[in-house]
Amino acid sequence: MDVQSALLAATAAHAGFQVVVSAVVYPALADVPPDQWAPAHDRHSRRISYVVAPLYALIVGACLWAVVAGPVTATVAVVVVANGIALATTALVAAPTHGRMGRDGRTDQLVQRLLWSDRVRTVSAVTALVAAFAV
Repeated sequence: MDVQSALLAATAAHAGFQVVVSAVVYPALADVPPDQWAPAHDRHSRRISYVVAPLYALIVGACLWAVVAGPVTATVAVVVVANGIALATTALVAAPTHGRMGRDGRTDQLVQRLLWSDRVRTVSAVTALVAAFAV
């Protein structure tokens, strides 16, 4: 597999995953009543990690390969930066929010923060995918 194909495949997998999370997973999680929150959130957190960890490793690997292999064109830069924004949003906003929700429970403010971070990740992942088609 060449670097362009790897970058496109990893970015497509990431965007597809993120769209499903935005359209299905987070809305369902947001609908969980407060009295059922803790077990539902714990199940979500355990299950999603099996998908997120390898997917993020794939994205990081493909982006690093593209940068190292060069040349870093404008479209490669958009793919790398947009994927990076999605991953950074996970690390800096979504994961800490999930952690707080796991410890302190569900609040409307935390759910809104989670949904906002999810929108940022989805827009970033789809932006990366559009750019990846032009690499």
